[in-house]
Amino acid sequence: METLKLLRDYFPMAVFTGKCLVFISEDWRVELTEHKDSDFTKSEGPPSIIRIRIFKRTLEGDLIPGHYEDFQLASLGELAEQIEKYVQMAIGSNLREKIE
Repeated sequence: METLKLLRDYFPMAVFTGKCLVFISEDWRVELTEHKDSDFTKSEGPPSIIRIRIFKRTLEGDLIPGHYEDFQLASLGELAEQIEKYVQMAIGSNLREKIE
């Protein structure tokens, strides 16, 4: 959860639920979840995996899962930049401003 907490600073429109970061609008829902290697025998493992899941809202109000991708970058700045670029390309909106 540490990486998600740090990513909140990069995405002020996100809401931290305790288990994921959520961006939501009338048309979209974007979730970021953090997954760590559970092998505790390693003193220092690879960086956490951040999974991005994108849902599109139907006319009936249901959320349909669409794109998802896993990111695993050591640099927090690069991670945030690549997440922003991915979501912007997938939904056509910038996370730092708002999801339209």
